[in-house]
Amino acid sequence: MRRRALLLAGLAAPAVARGQPAWPDRPVRIVVPYAPGGPSDILARTLGAALYDAWRQPVVIENRPGAGSAIGTEVVARAVPDGHTLLLAATAHVMNPALMPRLPFDPVRDFTALINAAFHPMVLAVHPAVPARDVAQFVALAKATPGGITMGSAGVGNASHLATALFASVAGIELTHVPFTGAAPAQAAILSGQVQAGFLNSTVAVPQLRGGALRGLAVADARRWRELPDLPTLPELGFAGVEAGSWYGILGPAGLPQARVLQLHRNMLAALRLPAVRERIIAAGLDPLETGPEEFQAQLATEVAKWTRVVREAGIKAD
Repeated sequence: MRRRALLLAGLAAPAVARGQPAWPDRPVRIVVPYAPGGPSDILARTLGAALYDAWRQPVVIENRPGAGSAIGTEVVARAVPDGHTLLLAATAHVMNPALMPRLPFDPVRDFTALINAAFHPMVLAVHPAVPARDVAQFVALAKATPGGITMGSAGVGNASHLATALFASVAGIELTHVPFTGAAPAQAAILSGQVQAGFLNSTVAVPQLRGGALRGLAVADARRWRELPDLPTLPELGFAGVEAGSWYGILGPAGLPQARVLQLHRNMLAALRLPAVRERIIAAGLDPLETGPEEFQAQLATEVAKWTRVVREAGIKAD
């Protein structure tokens, strides 16, 4: 624990604020419910390094993966609401409830939203052999051959699976879902032509689209992605509400005092606006966000309802 704290101190970005505040008066822990090395971990460590300089207290990053992020998330749900234990949550936080009905916490009521800090969308991509140059042709092909198009995903209930289910529902088409045991084998299957298409995170999709290994049809977001400005979005093509991606935000336990919520948001916002922090987030393939506590708390509730509906209508059952 001491070694990690010192490492974060050494990586500290330029000052967010100077002076020794009354809070925090001891180390702050950010629980990442995923293994080290992914976007959540990168964001937590980048943010933690900058916050050390603001607080002059160690910020300890604790990776607690397992059970689809539920193990680490429960740790924060049961923590004392004083701001010293925080969660780096991702989109699974709002997808899991529909797939894991016996979760030992409520994803909205048991947490206090602080800031939604980063995001990247998903991209509908196909193997070059698929005879569809755009979404209209893809939908026409799917309607002509119900169930004939195979869609790879990183697993049952994964974001790529739920994005497929949402798109199929809105487009009125039948697609055959082929789950794999992670994002890497799913991507490999699309690249090899073992499956014909899939929704990929932009971080993974962009290099393959630029190299011609895959063909991008649309971005599953309300806005075009900065790295694919010529690729239309599904909503702009008439598929309203087909928005799927990965966001990464900071939550605390329920019951955090409002003054602490405002301080945490203010400090994190200042950290995210540091040029070095923004550059590192963008280099990781993410877009920095600045969503405030009230808006983020409402987003959690809205997305839980959205993905619960998608799971129910598609009849998806977790393995």
